[in-house]
Amino acid sequence: MQVMERKGPTAPKDPEKKRPYFFIMQGKGIFGAPQPDGRGIQFIYENDGRIIDAAKLSGNITDEEMLNNLKSTRGFRKMVHSIGVSVSSRINDEKVKFVMQMYPRNPGEPATEITKEFETDGMETTIDLADVSWVPTDYEIGQIRFEFPESGVQAMADVRFYLNDGFTAPPQPMEYAVDFESDGYKEMIARSLMKAGNTKRLEKVLEKAAMGEEVTLSFIGGSITQGAGAIPIHEKSYARLFANEFEKKFSKEGKVKLVKAGVGGTPSELGMIRFERDVLRDGQEQPDLVVIEFAVNDEGDETKGVCYESLVRKALALPWKPAVILLFAVFSYDWNLQDRLSPVGERYNLPMVSILNAVTPQFSLLPQDGRVISKNQFFYDVYHPSNLGHQVMCDSLLYVLDEVNAGRVGSNEEEKPVEEIAPVLGKDFEKVILLDRKEMPLLKSRFGITLFEMGAFSDIDKDIQKVEMDSEITQVPEFPYNWAHLDDSQGDDPFRLKLSCKKLLLVFKDSGLPTAGTAEVFVDGKKVMDADPLKTGWTHCNPVIILNEEETKEHEVEIRMAKDMEGKKFTILGFGVVK
Repeated sequence: MQVMERKGPTAPKDPEKKRPYFFIMQGKGIFGAPQPDGRGIQFIYENDGRIIDAAKLSGNITDEEMLNNLKSTRGFRKMVHSIGVSVSSRINDEKVKFVMQMYPRNPGEPATEITKEFETDGMETTIDLADVSWVPTDYEIGQIRFEFPESGVQAMADVRFYLNDGFTAPPQPMEYAVDFESDGYKEMIARSLMKAGNTKRLEKVLEKAAMGEEVTLSFIGGSITQGAGAIPIHEKSYARLFANEFEKKFSKEGKVKLVKAGVGGTPSELGMIRFERDVLRDGQEQPDLVVIEFAVNDEGDETKGVCYESLVRKALALPWKPAVILLFAVFSYDWNLQDRLSPVGERYNLPMVSILNAVTPQFSLLPQDGRVISKNQFFYDVYHPSNLGHQVMCDSLLYVLDEVNAGRVGSNEEEKPVEEIAPVLGKDFEKVILLDRKEMPLLKSRFGITLFEMGAFSDIDKDIQKVEMDSEITQVPEFPYNWAHLDDSQGDDPFRLKLSCKKLLLVFKDSGLPTAGTAEVFVDGKKVMDADPLKTGWTHCNPVIILNEEETKEHEVEIRMAKDMEGKKFTILGFGVVK
């Protein structure tokens, strides 16, 4: 009789030793924003050094050699062995596709896409770079995408880089939950109040809310005001959070209306042009409060603050006298322009809120020494706050109203009319008005337009910058009433406009596509600039001053495609005109 040997359970293999790693995303929210094909996608751009900032912010990387390796695909492959990705959502069996896309050196060349589909159950999926079929024209890490089969999925994601032999990583940051009720948090928020100023207008807003009347809260700024970094953007932006909390705290059965008008990558130079359209909605809205946020967008402002002050004066001069708060956001490298812009608040005695003053003093501390929130927790990326960061911004604005409501700060003396206050930086563009295809017939007599020829710019560009306005997730096109040169079939006749003005800004579309081309801009027969859409490298609105004089005169503007650019695309989004 043969005796069968009974086998016990097989001992498991030793787990593979984990390689050293660093995070480029740790505990970051993602959201499947709706796409035309029904999918939901979270885009995270990593080109132009953003991946380096992510390694510093989330991975604690300071080693210059390692950071330099992240500048190129070649260096990335030299240093990184594999990518670890985990996504957690409320429904574990939801599918997500992770995509890391390389960008080529020259637009239009092929590039590698690293992809992996898995479930959103929080388990880490590893992608070995040795298994990737690389393309020779890869230049740098361009973007990361999380693609969901349907829109509206909200989740949390970690992405880490496991290192090749010979590379070591520093200890990764240990995060602790933010205690919103702690004394440390309250002290941090209190630091944000840079100046209370004359609070008479704010008191009027609070009185109106307490009486049960509808209150309209408006916000104008860049991508932070648009809600970038908030997941989902239409629910967790600081503006939306503030409107919700305002209604709970100050409104007595009244309705609170949100007018959110943030446009990514744009300065107050554009904000002053689109103020009537995007904030006042061409006379349909009379906001009770206007929050102005451009302290991290105005570095490239040609006027070094004159456009900003012009916008502030434009808001203050409205006949119903809305309250105005100046909000100074911050980048992850502890920078903003509040030193340049705060003199405007001082001159008009306005409430000013500084997020830099609130959060940066405690970033360098350890939790046991008083740190309330880490940089990785506050920032989604190098430029934009996370959900926690947006909450801090909301709470900082609420703090002003709490203090005013309690009578602890501010003054309520009578104020001078804006026109009687001398500007501190300048008011050259206070009366600027948007002129586009829609407004052209209505403003013809106002600006003495005696010549208007579209020439080769007769088409309308629909592939323009779009933003989430108010409380909506659906994106709204900025400057849809444009003049576009979209192909060479339109010929090469110039766009010509003759009008009476003293200051003139051109707003044109930037692009990252190789089909975009440079246009030459002439004023009164003199070439004033080459407008190159590829200089910035992504689709957004670019305002530039092409005329700046002290007296109103008749001027002729001519815009034509540059030599050898006749087959390329160029879009005139509109003009800002001061008569």
